[in-house]
Amino acid sequence: MNQILVGKGESPVYLLAKYGNRHGLVAGATGTGKSISLLVLAEGFSRLGVPVFMADVKGDIAGLALAGDTNEKIKQRVDQIGIEDYAYEACPVLFWDLYGQAGHPVRTTVSEIGPNLLSRILQLNDIQAGTLEIAFKLADDQGLLLLDLDDLRALLGFIESNRKEISSDYGLVSPQSVAAIQRALLSLEREGGEAMLGEPAIELGDLMRTDLNGRGIVNILAADQLILRPRLYSSFLLWILSELFENLPEVGDLDRPKLVFFFDEAHLLFDDAPPELLQRVEQVVRLIRSKGVGIYFCSQFPDDVPNEILGQLGNRIQHALRAFTPRDQKAVRTAAETFVTNPKLNVVEVISQLGVGEALVSTLQEKGVPMPVERTLICPPRCRIGAIRPEERAAVRGRSLLGGKYDLPVNRESAYEILNRRNLSKQKAEDRQNEPPAEKPTGVGGGVLGKVLWGTNRRQGMVETMAKQAMRTVGSQIGRQILRGVLGGIFGGSRRR
Repeated sequence: MNQILVGKGESPVYLLAKYGNRHGLVAGATGTGKSISLLVLAEGFSRLGVPVFMADVKGDIAGLALAGDTNEKIKQRVDQIGIEDYAYEACPVLFWDLYGQAGHPVRTTVSEIGPNLLSRILQLNDIQAGTLEIAFKLADDQGLLLLDLDDLRALLGFIESNRKEISSDYGLVSPQSVAAIQRALLSLEREGGEAMLGEPAIELGDLMRTDLNGRGIVNILAADQLILRPRLYSSFLLWILSELFENLPEVGDLDRPKLVFFFDEAHLLFDDAPPELLQRVEQVVRLIRSKGVGIYFCSQFPDDVPNEILGQLGNRIQHALRAFTPRDQKAVRTAAETFVTNPKLNVVEVISQLGVGEALVSTLQEKGVPMPVERTLICPPRCRIGAIRPEERAAVRGRSLLGGKYDLPVNRESAYEILNRRNLSKQKAEDRQNEPPAEKPTGVGGGVLGKVLWGTNRRQGMVETMAKQAMRTVGSQIGRQILRGVLGGIFGGSRRR
């Protein structure tokens, strides 16, 4: 059946696969069982053949890769809920790591991530972000690929050297802003963030795979180190969402999602986010459903998610909240107000009485109608609960077929090489100007014909004219090929050039 057994209230509580793309929220205080709910949902989608992407912030999500161990408490919970087909089993898992240590390196290019998200990662102010926008526009117009930090540094150096001309064409560029961006890039490199920028860049198709048995592969991003850089963590996950939004086709309502994306520590996405970014995130969340992607936010408090986005989340799992502080009491009220009322439950009271492994659950049922909230005993996962050993992780990674594709970096010609070659050519041209003038070629190229083809000291010839025109045509065609989407990333077919 196309449904996931979440747990048992007065009766079994299911999440219907055809409404899995209507997004969801898993919330609750630390230690109340949020991770268990995430494991249950990820396993359920995987068994239905739906690929999953999730970040492993604490290291306990990696247990999905191994079958669970016999446990008396789990057996008791299985009997209590009445799960007939329960068996310990692992999920097909791919490990990814921005730093390339605990999984396959997951990279993007500077051009693909775009100026908006890169400004957020670098924590630039509005003026500095505007300068970065000019840099990207210049690169797009001139067909310069920005793949890694070397490319962006070379471009910034080019802008500084030609600041007057660029300022007249694109807008004022100050040396202070360029210097601030360069310092921010140095800080990003020092903290290891440059590992995410380069090639081979991650391809969306590799996040949407199934195994030979038709089970969806669970992509787990090791984030225990990445979470120490909250803006990098949240911006990178947001980039993946924006890539899915920009590049996946419209599919409407399916029997099951094409991909389910779990966004753990969701508050990091919205903390200190400018209104323009929040508006764009809301647009992505609202529209990506029609592309077959479900987004499930996970955070401690339901009001960590803005109301405009909270209203888009149809499936809710709310674990216990302890109303000790005014902040907690506000979160309890928010949680109670977002559920469909159940006359048998006082949500405000029950939410602080829930035990570990219990939750208030409401999912979309037939015709997309949310069910009244139920106090639910959450199912136990079939995988291992908790972290795995390094040798176990290495064994899982060794079985992956993607190691040969992503493990070794590639450095092809891009802005760094092109701009260095231009500088070298310019230097050679200046050296030639300082030499005494050479005679024009004789023979076939001499005389009147030679002057027409090669020109004179005062007038350029036909060959030079045609060459310059061809370069301008090619440059303008390349520039027109680059389109940017709602979050500034490269759109559609111009991603790979």
